[in-house]
Amino acid sequence: MHMADALISPAVGGTMWAATAGLIAYSAKKVKEEADDRKIPLMGVLGAFIFAAQMINFSIPGTGSSGHLGGGMILAILLGPYAAFLVMASVLIVQALFFADGGLLALGCNIFNLGFFPCFIVYPLIYRKIVAGMPTRGRIMLGSVLGAIAGLQLGAFSVVLETVLAGIAELPFRAFVLLMQPIHLAIGIVEGLVTAAVVTFVWKARPEILDAVEYVGVIGKKVEMKRTFLGLAVAAVIAGGALSWFASGNPDGLEWAMFKTSGKEELESHEPAHVSLAAIQEKTAILPDYGFKKAESETAPEVWPAVDLGTSVSGLVGGALTLLLAVVIGLGLRRSKRAA
Repeated sequence: MHMADALISPAVGGTMWAATAGLIAYSAKKVKEEADDRKIPLMGVLGAFIFAAQMINFSIPGTGSSGHLGGGMILAILLGPYAAFLVMASVLIVQALFFADGGLLALGCNIFNLGFFPCFIVYPLIYRKIVAGMPTRGRIMLGSVLGAIAGLQLGAFSVVLETVLAGIAELPFRAFVLLMQPIHLAIGIVEGLVTAAVVTFVWKARPEILDAVEYVGVIGKKVEMKRTFLGLAVAAVIAGGALSWFASGNPDGLEWAMFKTSGKEELESHEPAHVSLAAIQEKTAILPDYGFKKAESETAPEVWPAVDLGTSVSGLVGGALTLLLAVVIGLGLRRSKRAA
């Protein structure tokens, strides 16, 4: 559900950038107030895991489409909404700048659509109401699945609204929304199951992490975190370095809905702002489309699994960059808290 710049106008992109920047500033303020130093490495390793997991597209049977993990619910449950939003922003910034995944103008939209709804709407109003401070396998499963579905439905509808407000004539509201919502319902079910599995793993290993979020406390200094960190780090390396080879080659839910609506998976734009930002992104993207840069004449036959060194390097480098950015944000907030 990563939007390209061609899907929005400069006015919509600028407005969403401003809204997202405000949410980032507010989230940073709240995380600084929490003063939980032990959450900083968790932010980093979860960011790396979500980056890697988003590389693995899974096929939606009978549709010719695919989906991937959003990760907002996992982050909100394990970090709390404010730290989760900062980590989601870190993931999407790294993807846009270094891998050309999602446009720079649309970055505000993408952070808002994938971060705001699961962190600030779904987590407090659905997941926490269901789990109610008494986690069990059943409650975590129900809260995760319903939460993931609701989060993706809201995010998908937000994408539709943003394209309508931008005046993208190729994507009329009625036709586009009738395709976006059902396909993201299917994706949401899978994301919910994955979310439940990850949260259950952490809950069984270190229930104190969930307790700290639920009761707005801190993770005790005596809580052993190394095994949890190691488990998540190993999962990130395996997902980004190897499982990414098995990603579906089908278009994702947004591309599929666009194709069914307009006949195109990607829209072209000659808007000056789009052209300028695309030129910047071309320079910053060290591994565009999660692979080594290739000449335009180079084409490779599509095979599955797509065993490719460039994909593996992208997964490992992207995970490391996301981990670094999330940790730097956490350390910066801690330092500013101490200075104050």
